[in-house]
Amino acid sequence: MLEKIDHIGIAVKNLEEATAFYKTMGIEPYHFEEVISQRVKVAFIKIGESNIELLEPTSDDSPIAKFLEKKGEGIHHIAYRVDDIQNALDALKADGAKLINEEPMDGAHGMKVAFVHPKSVNGVLTELSQLQTK
Repeated sequence: MLEKIDHIGIAVKNLEEATAFYKTMGIEPYHFEEVISQRVKVAFIKIGESNIELLEPTSDDSPIAKFLEKKGEGIHHIAYRVDDIQNALDALKADGAKLINEEPMDGAHGMKVAFVHPKSVNGVLTELSQLQTK
């Protein structure tokens, strides 16, 4: 079911400031997007086969704003690419996992995404992501 690590999500207060480190290291963000449903702006930075997703809140009530207020900047989640997100969610639910999203939703970069509660994944907020097919 799990194909690869898709990305590591990092909560930041300011995308422009956060991308400076990667630019200094010779890597430019390749994709910027606002995800209105999650109230965030994101920047994707490709490193090898995986990505770093920097997340800046666009409102005080966004999940990322709440995370920043509680924990400060840092790693927010890890995302795994799956070939069939609904099948993965169904299998996790049948195994007793606590799901934040029981149905996939539209995410950044043309993906279908759903989150698994950290209590079910050794304290790590986990995102499942699948490329959308037209």
